Amino acid sequence: MSTKRQIKLGAIIHGVGSSTSLWRHPDIQADASINIDFYKKQALKAEEGKFDLLFIADGLYINEKSIPHFLNRFEPITILSALASITTNIGLVGTLSTSYSEPFTVARQFASIDHISGGRAGWNVVTSPLEGSALNFSKKEHPTHDQRYRIAEEYLEVAKGLWDSWEDDAFVRNKETGVFFDPSKMHRLNHEGEFFSVQGPLNIARSKQGHPVVFQAGSSDSGRRLAAKTADAVFTGHETIEEAKAFYSDVKKRAAEFGRSADEILIFPGIGPIIGQTAEEAERKYQEVADLVSIEDALQYLGRYFDHLDFSQFPLDEPFPDLGEAGKNSFRSTTDRIKQKAKEKGLTLRQVAREAATPRSRFIGTPEQIADQVQQWFEEGAADGFIIGGGVPNALEDFVEQVVPILQARGLYRTEYESDTLRGNLGLAVPVNRYTKQHENSLI
Repeated sequence: MSTKRQIKLGAIIHGVGSSTSLWRHPDIQADASINIDFYKKQALKAEEGKFDLLFIADGLYINEKSIPHFLNRFEPITILSALASITTNIGLVGTLSTSYSEPFTVARQFASIDHISGGRAGWNVVTSPLEGSALNFSKKEHPTHDQRYRIAEEYLEVAKGLWDSWEDDAFVRNKETGVFFDPSKMHRLNHEGEFFSVQGPLNIARSKQGHPVVFQAGSSDSGRRLAAKTADAVFTGHETIEEAKAFYSDVKKRAAEFGRSADEILIFPGIGPIIGQTAEEAERKYQEVADLVSIEDALQYLGRYFDHLDFSQFPLDEPFPDLGEAGKNSFRSTTDRIKQKAKEKGLTLRQVAREAATPRSRFIGTPEQIADQVQQWFEEGAADGFIIGGGVPNALEDFVEQVVPILQARGLYRTEYESDTLRGNLGLAVPVNRYTKQHENSLI
């Protein structure tokens, strides 16, 4: 008997927000990005709403033009460890770069969170788009876009191999015989590759969910390929349901080409719902936030996507400038979309900058209207779930208290957690230890 497919939900905790000016709103806690009580409150609200996971984004390079949240925020591993101690069921997903870290360290960190939380850890794999990141890690050059994804693929191969260092019954811990572990069930990886040389074994066992859940956030062709081959879930973003459906179909098809089931990889578009008791109230909330942004801040925000290009050098009210290849080695999928949309719609630089700095949420309206959109995207093959962001104050609280009950009443969303692990709640299988599998296959 098959179980009815249900919507999955994540909440991104983004401190003072992802815009240049949201921190100025009277209802925003100005120090939220480094306020542990704010993070705890958000985590508990999401768990109250039976969300699958919390999501902590990150970056490795800032300058004077970076948005306020990026200037002063918690490092993901640290804050997730703290949140693990106050939550029970919700997953804990953090961003960590494969371009500027070591596989052994990262595999150990996420395995540790997995144990601390009882099997609720997840890793959002990113390749670090900003070229300035190299300057913070004793590197002379930032890897090219394609090279970063080759590094990431090998990196994940190493991390997953390290997570299998110990078979699940390796630790005997027999006090009478003095046997702490079975040496035959400890395995060295002995990886020698293009970028990494890692012997292993990892000095921590697997948790009860086997491996931390792997998210991937890139939407370029290289990003889609990596996700289809290696990820359990994808965090993405789309302006229309048509774009979302095309992405969803493409990634699922690519996964099948790698011998995977379409159900083995979940697609999570990020959305910033703006909810009002009337459509007019929702629109007012949006305008309050949009009015906080100056054109200077909007240009700076837009420039970040193009490796902090100075857009003030171009005329504001003339067509968006021809930037050639600018942006191709940073946020490639985003910059390609910005340039394409500006060209197709004949937008000026002012229009592009304002829209980039304060994008008008496609999920705006009454609770019923938001629930209708979420249901449409889910049922029409545009999403398996959603990452809920905060484009306006109290967005998460509004969604949990006003939209979640509607989705539950429609039978589209859980009323209780199915599991106490992230894989269990997402409906993902526990990966069988590769060495255990080899033993079993040799007996057939």
